[in-house]
Amino acid sequence: MVNNPNGQKPPAIKVENLKKYFNDIKAVDDVSFEIKKGEIFGFLGPNGAGKTTTINMLCTLLKPDGGRIIIDGFDAMLEESKVRSALGLVFQESILDTHLSVEENIYLHALLYGLDIKQYRKRLREILKLVELWERRKSLIDNLSGGMRRRAEIARSLIHLPKILFLDEPTVGLDPQTRKKIWDYLFDARKETELTIFLTTQYINEAEDCDRVAIIDNGKIVALDKPEKLKEMMGGDVIYFRSEDNDLAIEEIKKQFPLISVYKFGKYINLETEKGDEFLPQLVKTVTPRILSMELHRPTLEDVFLKLTGRKIREEKENNGD
Repeated sequence: MVNNPNGQKPPAIKVENLKKYFNDIKAVDDVSFEIKKGEIFGFLGPNGAGKTTTINMLCTLLKPDGGRIIIDGFDAMLEESKVRSALGLVFQESILDTHLSVEENIYLHALLYGLDIKQYRKRLREILKLVELWERRKSLIDNLSGGMRRRAEIARSLIHLPKILFLDEPTVGLDPQTRKKIWDYLFDARKETELTIFLTTQYINEAEDCDRVAIIDNGKIVALDKPEKLKEMMGGDVIYFRSEDNDLAIEEIKKQFPLISVYKFGKYINLETEKGDEFLPQLVKTVTPRILSMELHRPTLEDVFLKLTGRKIREEKENNGD
């Protein structure tokens, strides 16, 4: 157990200068952050950014090449079993036994965490009611839909009352309605206890629901704050458009409006300005090349990521190289 000399409430997770290399690739490059107890903390970034590698180190599944990890007051390198007892984990890929029922999968997990039969029965009903699977508890996993399987995995991860729940891309491949329902279950679970949730995601709407978000790219955290604070980096509304000559359009905008942030992204131009709806007519008058398409919206975390990294979060093909 790590001492807390200041007498303050210790963070649920504390990471200092964490590093992981695979040959010459810096998968996680000197990452540091803290997560408060009861906080929903999001890791937002594309495949290959280092999200899964970080989670694997925090969960003691992968040994770091440098740095320090404190989970629930325990050093993850020195007190692995104590760290693991505090965690729940939902992987990207399902690890449920498809030949067993929902209840049997959860029971095996409860045994591994030392729950007695009385605790298990009480928790089983509570948790399966929470994820709306009580009536399907005898069903084989093989006979469930993708959304039901995900809910069963969440139930399994919560059966032992973990203090920290790790969710590694928990809703990839699910439809928006199912993703929303799963998040409703997770918010309800957090109400039960002071559950800390660490989420990795590529979905902007999931990141928006986090208390704080770390944007990670190429193994480094490039920004970390509350979603609203991160969006304030955009300096106003976002205008996203394309013209017949983007270079000339940018040159004209910079000449006429030198204080406005404007930059090119692929075949498009991004422009940030306050009161975008009022600025649009001025923009149309200024740009002489024919405008082919135009979009105005309030800033999102996708815009923040694009500004910081020069690319979109999900422009790459999905792969397992994270």
